[in-house]
Order: sequence, then structure tokens, then C-alpha cells
Amino acid sequence: MQDFNTLLINRRSYRKYADGPLAGDAVQLILEAALLSPTSKNKHSWEFVVVEDREMLAKLSRCKAQSAAFIADAALAVVVLGNPLETDAWIEDASIAAINMQLQAEELGIGSCWVQVRNRDFSETITSGEYINGILDVPMPLEVLCVISFGKKEKPRSPNNGDQLLWEKVHLGKYTF
Repeated sequence: MQDFNTLLINRRSYRKYADGPLAGDAVQLILEAALLSPTSKNKHSWEFVVVEDREMLAKLSRCKAQSAAFIADAALAVVVLGNPLETDAWIEDASIAAINMQLQAEELGIGSCWVQVRNRDFSETITSGEYINGILDVPMPLEVLCVISFGKKEKPRSPNNGDQLLWEKVHLGKYTF
């Protein structure tokens, strides 16, 4: 098991996956990581649609005008939803759950990638969220934040370089120019 700092350094986005399903109880552990996520005022405003069907993964891969094609090759995708009627912090709640799933996947040696859906377009007249709601029968008032794809890493990626951290973005005491 990796310590937390090593986990953060090693976590990278993977858009190329090797064939095959995820091993053992990996899917359950990834979903538990989401369900254990903290939420504003303990509202649990998130919900998740788990997609493993190849045909549905292919449909999800077309959710954006920009490329999300790699979803089609994933072993699993989790559509992360939030309920804006539950809390005004639904975006934050769903984001925490999404990154927790990605960190759990990394600890298990599974690749993942966040696909932004909120405020993205499927076409000139349909948003990415509307497209996904249509293919997955997501009811109102739930909104799609993102899709997280998961799969066996096709090949390893080099870890993040701690020497390249943007420390100039950190301000102590007050904002400095």
C-alpha cells in the first residue's frame, strides 16, 4: 500500500486502457470510496450510475464535442451526478466523491480519467449532460458533473515531478503579487 503523498504523486490521468475487466472487488472498493466521501451538511447529494456494458460505454464516449472517445475502451465508467435541490454545494460534494474514486483506483493500480461534463456541449443544441441524461434515463433534478473512466493501465506513466510544483500559487497570510 502506498502512503498518501506517494499516491498523489503517482496518480495520473489514463486515457489508454488494456483489455479486460477490473480484478476482484475493485469496483466495490471504488464505489465505497465515493460513498464514504464527506458532503456539505451531510446531505449526500450525489448519486452514481455505474456503466460496464460495452455498448453503453461507446455511447458515453460520444458525450462531448471534445474527445471523450477513450471511455469506449474503459472497463468501467461512473457517471457522477448531483442534486442541486438538495444543496447548493452539490458540485463540491460530487467532485470530492469523484476524486476519492480516482485515488482509490490509483491505490489499486487502476487507471482513471475525469471527463468534465458540466458546462460542456454534445452539439450546438444539446449539452453533454442532456445527452447523458437521455441515454441513461437520469431523472430531473439530477445533473451530471462528470464521468470517471476506469481500466487497466495500458502502460505506466511517470509520476508527477515534485520539483515542478507551482509554489508561486501559494500565498502565506495574504495574497502577494
